[in-house]
Amino acid sequence: MATDANCLFCKIVAGEIPGEIVHQDDRLVAFRDISPKAPLHVLIAPRDHQPNAAASVAADPTIVGELVAAAAVIAEREGYPAYNLLFNTGAEAGQTIFHTHLHLLAGGITALPV
Repeated sequence: MATDANCLFCKIVAGEIPGEIVHQDDRLVAFRDISPKAPLHVLIAPRDHQPNAAASVAADPTIVGELVAAAAVIAEREGYPAYNLLFNTGAEAGQTIFHTHLHLLAGGITALPV
């Protein structure tokens, strides 16, 4: 499994930096966004460090499906039957942490996440 010692999300996944973890398994960790853009704003990140969703799929074609499946479980558990999913891929698309992560948003989006 790839990691990056300078990556904020790698540190959260490893438990080196606290995060409000809402779901985890052997392949991913989900935690609340510290600057939420909706009442429910969770980031779902693979444990394996890849810089973006395209790189993650190239390394492991099943991981995006696992992220989406986790989002469905979390949304249901949090009481949101309708939700949005978003990957930002590249700085020009608003990606600021270059570790693949899926945004799960529900309850009314106040602004697109960056």
